[in-house]
Amino acid sequence: MTKIVGTLGPNSRSVEVISGCLKAGMSGDLLNSFLSLEMFVFSLILLSYIVARFDFSWGDAEFHQETLENLKVAIKSAKKLCAVMLDTVGPELLIVNKSDRPISLEEGSFVILTPDQDKEATSNLLPINFSGLSKAVKKGDDIFIGQYLFTGSETTSVWLEVSEVKENDVVCLIKNSATLAGPLYTLHVSQIRIDLPTLTDKDKEVISTWGLRNKIDFLSLSYARRAEDVRHAREFLSKLGDLNQTQIFAKIENVEGLIHFDEILQEADGIILARGNLGIDLPPEKVFIYQKEALYKCNMAGKPAVVTRVVDSMTDNLRPTRAEATDVANAVLDGSDAILLGAETLRGLYPIETISTVGKICAEVRAAIKVKASVIICFTSSGRAARLIAKYRPTMPVLSVVIPRLKTNQLGWTFTGSFEARQSLIVRGLFPMLADPRHPAESTSATNESVLKVALDHGKACGVVKPHDRVVVCQKLGDASVVKIIELED
Repeated sequence: MTKIVGTLGPNSRSVEVISGCLKAGMSGDLLNSFLSLEMFVFSLILLSYIVARFDFSWGDAEFHQETLENLKVAIKSAKKLCAVMLDTVGPELLIVNKSDRPISLEEGSFVILTPDQDKEATSNLLPINFSGLSKAVKKGDDIFIGQYLFTGSETTSVWLEVSEVKENDVVCLIKNSATLAGPLYTLHVSQIRIDLPTLTDKDKEVISTWGLRNKIDFLSLSYARRAEDVRHAREFLSKLGDLNQTQIFAKIENVEGLIHFDEILQEADGIILARGNLGIDLPPEKVFIYQKEALYKCNMAGKPAVVTRVVDSMTDNLRPTRAEATDVANAVLDGSDAILLGAETLRGLYPIETISTVGKICAEVRAAIKVKASVIICFTSSGRAARLIAKYRPTMPVLSVVIPRLKTNQLGWTFTGSFEARQSLIVRGLFPMLADPRHPAESTSATNESVLKVALDHGKACGVVKPHDRVVVCQKLGDASVVKIIELED
């Protein structure tokens, strides 16, 4: 029932690897028998429960566009659809290393953090992308530098202690030896407000070009700190026309976001708990408490909650640790809608195996609960009705049958449906199916019965519907909403 958000990057951008990720996102090849059904009225496509995340903290638009084109090819060949999430950079502090050469930092030495990005990065001098650091910190403050923040590897993450502030520069004592190597190193000062806009000019440019061109399904709003951050982002999307239905997931990454969590949740379509950053801004032993509280609030509000940083060790290893496997299971039991994989799939050595492993852990949790293998089938055009049902966390899966609608802009005719279906891919327990647009399902009750038969046949093929099970069907007949309970025969 729990979904997977996989980040595509250098090690997961070929058609072959992406196809493997899409297939690994499902519990076995459940689609073959369904696709072989010859139906006169309707054909349905089960969407994979993978959401592809494009992280614009690194890489340019051209790089991500090539990856997206490969994703489209993989989707077509694998006969699975996939939603697209654009992750903004936001007010993220970055080490600027234009040479891309590894930088060695020695314990006990000093290094200067400078806003002068024209200077070369060395073991004694690190340019950063923020001119206000010297005004935000004081002597004794801790600063963390790491690749995607905490990776668990002492050799690639470094703790600094502010020793002195000299005009715009910050002199720091290096507290552990490390080598900074790779495309992205972020800088974090615990519980210090960074005076930068949440949606930066760079973010707006990427959204209005790459995002608009590709009609993104989700926007991950990094470093959301207040409700107005979400409102500002929504206003910006609404002005772009084709992105006015794009859902905004507020990414909670620091204490300020937690303080204003309730108001952010009210404005956002969903929440992403960025536990890597939270583990730096908070004492690590406090993160799980806030995680449980945040997931509970999201569940009560009926809004999707996504948890990050669950199998960090699989970036370099084929198997997760026992603690990580338990962490995934607990996130599922707490009510997470999705697990977000970052470095594990972006630059990790085993992206396909990671998705498969996380999927198996999620499925094992579900088996342990021993829920009934029955299903709710919901006919919907916007997807909203099915999401409202999933809000109440029924113990059975919800099959959302999305009915396309014919739409015109006076220049041509198009069908809606796939966009609305893809946005259900991140909601726990909700599995969208897309009806054939050539046959409008609202035309006759016979048509509804035909698509219902296909949905039931698919449920049988998937193993979620068995003889003598009861199935709840929610559908609209004219202006009336009807709920039917069907008891299946042999």
